[in-house]
Parts: sequence; C-alpha cells; structure tokens
Amino acid sequence: QVQMVESGGGLVQAGGSLRLSCTVSGLTFDGYTMGWFRQAPGIEREGISCINWNGNNTYYTDSVKGRFTISRDNAKNTLYLELTSLKPEDTAMYYCAVDPRYYRTSDLCLRGKTNSGYWGQGTQVTVSS
Repeated sequence: QVQMVESGGGLVQAGGSLRLSCTVSGLTFDGYTMGWFRQAPGIEREGISCINWNGNNTYYTDSVKGRFTISRDNAKNTLYLELTSLKPEDTAMYYCAVDPRYYRTSDLCLRGKTNSGYWGQGTQVTVSS
C-alpha cells in the first residue's frame, strides 16, 4: 500500500519561507519521477515542480521559478519543496504525487491528474499580506 504524507505547511507572512516534506512508503522511491502540485479554492490543481529519480532534472512552472526549490533524499524516501519569497497568491493546498506513467519531469507536472498515480492528502500553505 502506497502512502504519501506531506508536512511543513503553515501560515506565513509575505516574503517568508517554508519547507515542505513528503515522506513516501510502499513503493520503490528512487524509481520514480515525483512532483509537487497545488490547488487554491476555485482553481484547477497545477503541477508546480517535478524532479526525476536522481534529482538531476527538475521542472518548475513559471510562477515559482527562482523562488521554490525541489529536492529529494532517496535514502530517506522523502521529497522536499523549499518555498521562499512567498506571496499571497501562493496560498493553496500543496500535494506531492507520483504517477508511474510519467518519466519526464515536465510530463508529470503538466499531465499529472488526481485520478491516476498516487497522491498525498496535502498540506495547507497560507501567505498573509
């Protein structure tokens, strides 16, 4: 049984930072491209950053480039997302996900859907102005 558990969200002022973690069990962690998605109320879920199995290839959506950093520790079965220079528009529920159909980072981020693959329950990030 695959389990993905996000943590690290919270309430932060604009300009602040957070570090999200996603601990995974039940699958061969270092065998898959993984990603972070987010969804704000009334907005479609979007893939914001994805990373390949060894961390050598990453993808970022334009709105987070230069502010967010994705990484992974395969020894700990954990995916990370460092969020800096946070803006109120970053407020959303953040999810980690893996879909074995997608190897390319851009494919996972742009095509990943909640009705396939494995998803965590999410961690809320709220940025106040």
